[in-house]
Amino acid sequence: MARKANTATVIEHTETNEDWVGELAETANQAGEHSQEIMNAYGEGLPYERSRIVREAQFYMAQSAEAMLETGRRLVILKEHEPHGEFLSILDEKLGIAPRTAQQIMQAAIKYASPALQSKAQTFAHLGKSKLFELMVEDDENLSELADGGTVAGMTLEDVDRMSCRELKAKLREAREALTSKDDVASAKQKTIDELMEKTSRIKRMPRDEVAADLRKTASIDADECEALIRGQLRHAFTEVFHHGAKDDDNPFLDNDQIPYLTQRLDLLDDALLTLRAELGIERTVDSPLEFDPSK
Repeated sequence: MARKANTATVIEHTETNEDWVGELAETANQAGEHSQEIMNAYGEGLPYERSRIVREAQFYMAQSAEAMLETGRRLVILKEHEPHGEFLSILDEKLGIAPRTAQQIMQAAIKYASPALQSKAQTFAHLGKSKLFELMVEDDENLSELADGGTVAGMTLEDVDRMSCRELKAKLREAREALTSKDDVASAKQKTIDELMEKTSRIKRMPRDEVAADLRKTASIDADECEALIRGQLRHAFTEVFHHGAKDDDNPFLDNDQIPYLTQRLDLLDDALLTLRAELGIERTVDSPLEFDPSK
């Protein structure tokens, strides 16, 4: 039997490789033309190079910051020499600066012209205007240390330069919140110390009988709170645990798997009271312990 001739399979291409390559080249050409248009308009016709553009942006940001500080110094002079109304008119009509913006610029100029920072103003100017504003909340001494190679909020000057303004703002806020929390704790401790010192001083001035009565009153309040806790909240909690471990409602002590836990916890409480008795040399006067009724 003669073999059937092989039939070639024909694959129709709606788009050839040449077409795809052509479209890709066209897209690249368009991107290149757009880049060149941008560079001709804003980059003096030089080819695009990211590292160079970033360095140039940093340079001009520093110049802008220096100009801002110089502007701020002039605004301070104007404000100190002109009536308030005239000063506002100059801001609006001559300089086109909003009063709030002018206030920020003057604050920055005053901040970085202080004796501690005046010689380091150029160092901070390289950070740009926005970061200068964010750093104004820091003490002069801290900023001076930062310029000399130290840190602020755990950040070196290099760290500040590298991070974005938003990151810097968040880092400084986090540091301030942590410091506020520490100050609150320190304030609470100092308040407690002051109260104890005041109480000690007051006790020294009181007659002996009054001191004893005052101490007993304080001790009674603490003892009543402990007793109430044991007879109320603690008794309820331990009873719940006891009943949860009972296998037989008629005999809750039988095969109760919570007995070891309760024994340990109650032994610790007993030991605390026995230790206190031993330290004070006071013996127990109750002849027999009260019976424990787990049903209650």
